[in-house]
Amino acid sequence: MAEVIREVAAETILFELQDPRIKGVTVTRTEVSADLQHAKVYVSIMGTQKEQDLCMHALRRSAGYVQSKLGSRLKTRYTPVLKFHLDEGVKNSIEISRLISEALAQSKPAGETSSADPAADQKAEENDRGA
Repeated sequence: MAEVIREVAAETILFELQDPRIKGVTVTRTEVSADLQHAKVYVSIMGTQKEQDLCMHALRRSAGYVQSKLGSRLKTRYTPVLKFHLDEGVKNSIEISRLISEALAQSKPAGETSSADPAADQKAEENDRGA
C-alpha cells in the first residue's frame, strides 16, 4: 500500500501539479498507518531553505488534489489522508560526506599524495629510499 501511495504521489507531483513553487521534488518514501487512514509522504526538495519552505507550503496546499488522484487509483473503502513531510536524509548524507572529505583532507600532511594504486605507491616509496 505504501508503495502505491508513493508512486501515485510522485507521478501526480511530477506531471500534474501546475504550481510553480513545486519544483525539484523527489518522493523518497511513505509510511501508512495500520488502519490505512493516514499516510505520511516524505519528500526531498532541492534548493535553498526559502525555496524548500515555499515548496512544502504548496505541497501541503495540494494534498487534497493528490489524495483525490490516489482515491481514483485505490479501490479501498477509505482513502488515506496525506501529510507531506520534508525528508532530511538526503541533506544529512550530503553534509556527512562533505565533513568526511574535509576531515580526510585535513588529516593528510601537506606534501603527501596517494594514488588509488597501492603498487604505484610502493614503487614511489622504494624510489624515495634509493632502492
